[in-house]
Amino acid sequence: MNHTTAHRASPPGPPGSGSTAHAATLTEASTGTAAAPPRSSARRRRSGREWPGAVFITPHMLALAMFMLVPTMYAVYDSMRTTRLIGGTHYSGFANYRTVLHSPEFWDGVRRVLVFTAIQVPLTIALAFFFAAVFDAGVVKYGRFFRTVFFMPFAVPGVVAAVMWSFLLLPDFGPYARLMHSLGFGHVDFFSSRLILPTIVVIVIWEWTGYNVTILYTSLKSIPQHVTEAAIMDGAKLSTIILKLKLPMVRPTIVMLFFLNTVGALQLFTEPSILAAFQPQAVSYGFTPSLYVYNTAVGSGDYNLGAAAAVVLALIIGALSLAAFAVRKRRGEFT
Repeated sequence: MNHTTAHRASPPGPPGSGSTAHAATLTEASTGTAAAPPRSSARRRRSGREWPGAVFITPHMLALAMFMLVPTMYAVYDSMRTTRLIGGTHYSGFANYRTVLHSPEFWDGVRRVLVFTAIQVPLTIALAFFFAAVFDAGVVKYGRFFRTVFFMPFAVPGVVAAVMWSFLLLPDFGPYARLMHSLGFGHVDFFSSRLILPTIVVIVIWEWTGYNVTILYTSLKSIPQHVTEAAIMDGAKLSTIILKLKLPMVRPTIVMLFFLNTVGALQLFTEPSILAAFQPQAVSYGFTPSLYVYNTAVGSGDYNLGAAAAVVLALIIGALSLAAFAVRKRRGEFT
């Protein structure tokens, strides 16, 4: 059918739509396809596909608002008030923030937790990648059993783990103190001011290495098998395959784990608070920023100052998180 025949066969359109109907008819006849649907119908179909996702994500968003956003907003509100025995509670502006920012104990805790993070996070990730690579290479028998053993410390609550290690590291009766003495190191007090931070590093590494092993092992298993087989056929050694081939391929996962572990390390609280019961002199009032917040709000009863310290700590963690995100975006990990 040519254009003239199609035009004659087409029924007349409604008033005011002659040119539009004529163009649509010519298009259908010449191409054999129907005209594109209007944008409004496409938008309705797209919204119809998206509403199930909105329904599924609504409970999570409600929980996020109830247990994170609302408490955060209340902490900001509470941090700008001051409560006195005589005079009650009144608005004080940024007075509590000035107190926190001029507190040597708070900033000592910040520096201490930054040192802790700089030591604990790289060691944890390095050990996790080593064991994950060993399990992935299949050079260890009963790999599934050992992976479960490595993951078990993460399943132990942090309080239970800290209490357990507190008894294991007792200076006089603990097995590790006796072992150090038998090796010729003399009397070793793991809870002394000089060793308390390395002790916490060891405890946290024991707790979190298994979790990181599981994530990295899963990431290594996602690498296509033919890539490894090609490297083996080319005569590459196992160490070369791991360090030169697999390590770059799981680098995004390692960066993500660095970020997650850093955020967790900056909130260090459980381990020093438990060890403080064994050596109060070694774990000070503001040993970590989180401990400073707790001791200020609960120990001293100054909830307004504690809320201000919590907000400052949240801003520090948020600033570091944004900086890490900017670095990852610059490296092309996000589009």
